[in-house]
Amino acid sequence: MKYPALLFAFCFLLAKYSTAQNDNSSFYHEQYRPQIHFSPKQHWTNDPNGMVYYKGTYHLFFQYYPNTSEWGPMHWGHAISNDLVHWKELPIALYPDSLGYIFSGSAVVDSTNTSGFGKNGKIPLIAIFTHHDPKGEQEGKDDFQNQSIAYSLDDGMTWKKYSGNPVLKNPGIKDFRDPKVMWFAPQKKWVMTLATKDRVTFYSSPDFKHWKKESDFGSDIGAHGGVWECPDLFSLNDHGKKVWVLIGNIGSGTPNKGSGTQYFIGNFDGNKFIAVDNKTRWIDYGPDDYAGITWSNTGDRKIFLGWMANWLYANKVPTKIWRNAMTIPRELKIKHTSTGILVASEPVKELNSIIQKKNILENISVEKNTDLTEKIKVLSVPCKLDFSISDPTDFFIILSNDAGEELKIGYDKTNNYFFIDRTKSGKIDFQEDFSGKHVAPRFTDKKEMNLSLIMDVSSVELFADDGLSVMTETFFPSKKYSKIRVETPGKISIKKVGYSVLKSIW
Repeated sequence: MKYPALLFAFCFLLAKYSTAQNDNSSFYHEQYRPQIHFSPKQHWTNDPNGMVYYKGTYHLFFQYYPNTSEWGPMHWGHAISNDLVHWKELPIALYPDSLGYIFSGSAVVDSTNTSGFGKNGKIPLIAIFTHHDPKGEQEGKDDFQNQSIAYSLDDGMTWKKYSGNPVLKNPGIKDFRDPKVMWFAPQKKWVMTLATKDRVTFYSSPDFKHWKKESDFGSDIGAHGGVWECPDLFSLNDHGKKVWVLIGNIGSGTPNKGSGTQYFIGNFDGNKFIAVDNKTRWIDYGPDDYAGITWSNTGDRKIFLGWMANWLYANKVPTKIWRNAMTIPRELKIKHTSTGILVASEPVKELNSIIQKKNILENISVEKNTDLTEKIKVLSVPCKLDFSISDPTDFFIILSNDAGEELKIGYDKTNNYFFIDRTKSGKIDFQEDFSGKHVAPRFTDKKEMNLSLIMDVSSVELFADDGLSVMTETFFPSKKYSKIRVETPGKISIKKVGYSVLKSIW
């Protein structure tokens, strides 16, 4: 297939027309549409890209196809927020060109103008991304993915591609993509973490234009059920000590099938990442958190965002106007447990800004079955449910509707895991792997358990034990869930249930 310039001109005009003609009043109220998560007004989205914080604004770029609700020639969509909760979608930031589609990447603030793109005192923002050449791919070449850059001199609102692209040419690796760049201050250089087939490769540069290979990591460690994608390298504060974390998203072969985000704890010296052990850890055990990376330029605070979907069925979920969304942003922290050091995820505190009303129930004794619907008056989604449970045994939190559809969330004490079962959650027949029960291990032996559920119209995000165990699941009920009950084979004591109604961000 040739690469006609007319095709890109047509895509540009169509996307520009669509953006100009539509506003929020005619969108964001469709069946299944998330009300507290970012999703584009229309059409396809996947990986979050280019996430950078600058002058009070969080920029979210994302893989986007502006013509249909299925994957197609990739662009960088663009949205901004000043609170990580409310998002404004902007015109497309980067379009495909003669070098290829615009695949995933990252963005940074070049505060000292190492790139030389800054002019008249304006600090440049630099985006680095993968140019994916579909013609080269079809011809069976090995070098159809290369790294390129673009820069912005108006605080990230518009972007100009570098005339010397690509800045990092492919050495002959089919999967050579998704550059995540950070500034490594001790050696005054930019470090790129790049997905290279079944591992990550580190490169460095003083100016974004000239890159040299530093080292590889991952050929003999971690999960290898699929190629690695969307890596990220960053440090977290552990009581004054710097702990390095390396993320390696993987397209298949995760604990609950399909896509997921693994990570490694270790040390980085500017050249090599060395893991402290051979353990494979997971940011999220649910099936619907993939391609997650962190915002740059946020100081010691590390904020993570993932694509709320799974490649097993992302093209088939039963939405029409748009397809797929992002998770809620999460703050990452180091925590120590009896099983070792872990990265915990907690919903960002900014989410509290959309709490409309809160109802607290205390000292609830559950024997066999207790209906909480009447106690909290009316269950309405989106909402946040917080449970504090003493000495937990097996239990099930069941959300349901009048159509007999239900989502079952619970804890299995014998096997010491949390689970989400969407077997009867609503529409499940669009793909054979969607239905099922998914599990996440519990990582603490404390007798008291806390469990938070962020419920949206078509998703739930579970954060247990202060974010040590995390699960994200999508579902598609014919009606919104309006009932909640707790079941247990014996007895269970719930110290507190907090029910918070969340206001739509649209």
